[in-house]
Amino acid sequence: MEIMVTGATGQLGWELARSLSMLGRVHALDRRQCDLNDPGSLRAVVRDIKPDVIVNAAAYTAVDKAESDMLGAMRVNSESVAILAEEAKSYGALFVHYSTDYVFNGEKRTPYVETDPVCPINSYGESKLSGEKLIEQIGGDYLIFRTSWVYAARGKNFLLTMLNLAQSRETLSVVSDQRGAPTWARDLAQMTLLSAYKSIRAMKDDGFESGIYNLASSGETSWHGFATYLIEEFRSQLREDAGRVIVNEINEVTSDFYKTDAKRPAYSKLDASRFEETFQVCMPDWKDSCRLCIADVVSNLVR
Repeated sequence: MEIMVTGATGQLGWELARSLSMLGRVHALDRRQCDLNDPGSLRAVVRDIKPDVIVNAAAYTAVDKAESDMLGAMRVNSESVAILAEEAKSYGALFVHYSTDYVFNGEKRTPYVETDPVCPINSYGESKLSGEKLIEQIGGDYLIFRTSWVYAARGKNFLLTMLNLAQSRETLSVVSDQRGAPTWARDLAQMTLLSAYKSIRAMKDDGFESGIYNLASSGETSWHGFATYLIEEFRSQLREDAGRVIVNEINEVTSDFYKTDAKRPAYSKLDASRFEETFQVCMPDWKDSCRLCIADVVSNLVR
């Protein structure tokens, strides 16, 4: 099988390129080879590969910048996504796309399910929702995975930021009034592999049904809870070198403490039950995955 992965140098794309190699030949494309900021160039890229599966891990993820660059966010997260979906449909390929918990407004206090009303409160969320809607309109065979608070042992993310700050500051202030589920990019990649494999088999038997699925870790926490756990775990795993973690106080603050251009949902925990029931697998607890990711970070530090 020919598998096309966009955003291959990102934290999720890197994991996907490794995991999906079990399905066939992976064409892992970075921005130089497949630039979603240039929608007009995408059709030629797809037609050169003639993929059986397109996995779109590229996205405009600068949440605050999107407030002043809505056109840029829409170009990457909506217009280019539609072109990839059209090309996937023309080849009869499975199209896998990742969306976000930010399509919800955060006013709910129980985990969001796929059928809950969508109502983004920032431009980034609007651009991702627009991409979802266009994929649904275009049709074909597709999987849209809404996920949340993605992190990995590489790239730019909250986990690595906190671990770096923990080694340079004695005090941190972290938001405690936003709740969700931290989700490891490796878990997303492995669940993508499993669901893509089962979906391709179902497509051959005319038993596949396209749709939107929540795909995030089980359990929930706040950003403060996430930071506290990962720093404690980091210190524990460093053992003899634990002294490099100098932070000794992690203060709880409200969202108002940090002035950001974009609003964030106060509550964005996603219920992954539909995904788990459909593909017969359970998402791990966020703490278990966090522990494994930190082990990767520590392993890289001591080499």
